[in-house]
Amino acid sequence: MPRWIVWTLLTLLSWGVWAILSRLVENELTALHSQAISTLGVLPVMIALWLMPDEPTAVEQVHRGAGLALLAGGLSCLGNIAFFAANQFTQAATVIPLTALYPVVTVLLAIPIFKEALNGWQWLGVLVSLGAIVLFNPPQELAAGAWRSPTLLLPLASIGLWGVTGLLQKGATNVISARRTSLWFLAAFIPVSIAILLARPIDFGGLSIRTWVIASALGFTLALGNFTILRAFATGGKAAIIAPLAGLYPVVSIPIAIAYFGERPGAMQAWGIVLALVAVVLLAMETPQATQGTMGFQPVDP
Repeated sequence: MPRWIVWTLLTLLSWGVWAILSRLVENELTALHSQAISTLGVLPVMIALWLMPDEPTAVEQVHRGAGLALLAGGLSCLGNIAFFAANQFTQAATVIPLTALYPVVTVLLAIPIFKEALNGWQWLGVLVSLGAIVLFNPPQELAAGAWRSPTLLLPLASIGLWGVTGLLQKGATNVISARRTSLWFLAAFIPVSIAILLARPIDFGGLSIRTWVIASALGFTLALGNFTILRAFATGGKAAIIAPLAGLYPVVSIPIAIAYFGERPGAMQAWGIVLALVAVVLLAMETPQATQGTMGFQPVDP
């Protein structure tokens, strides 16, 4: 089994747990504070990455890769905030599979930038994903003005921001190692968190131990998943394949949401969940003819 598949499966598991943990603190923390406090859980992963050995890299490549990774981290934070906010407007069993469609953005951008060709199945996956979005938000509701509702705009914001994040992460791992990319990516969470806490102060003493633990676990599972997906990119996986596979994390989250929270999506939403999962499977169907580009740079062996 290729190493990138193993790393991708670990990403799927980490993000599946992350998506559920975000729901557990929604009544105690705002979306902004969830992002800020969860950064505590990011720090252990950053320390572990700092202690790992790495191959020397040319200074200009480090600067280029670090810039891409920092930008990716900043956009990811914004996408996370939109996701946390979306959880406060609708049930997790609905918002999780909807936001999991972010690989569509990564795939469509990877075509012209990385020269990654898609086959017929993958193009079908793009179309199916659009069908899933319609089922989550039926045309009659959109016509009535629901397209302006947070239940649609917030998940779409996450989809767009996370989709661009995936592309930038792939670009960074093309010039620097997965370790360096992860460090710079996660480093972006720190200034974002400081800015949030300065703009929206919070009474830390009023938070329960449970909230601190869950928020820290939220950051840790997110950081771990980002490191494993970068390892997948760096060990030869294609952005147009890895991103959709990692997007299957709802197969971990949805059963937990239904069993633990007692959520029961409606008939249209249930079919939307099915189509969303089918879409990411189709997007992951690679053919030998597909090729991988490197934005003009040579990949770095991790």
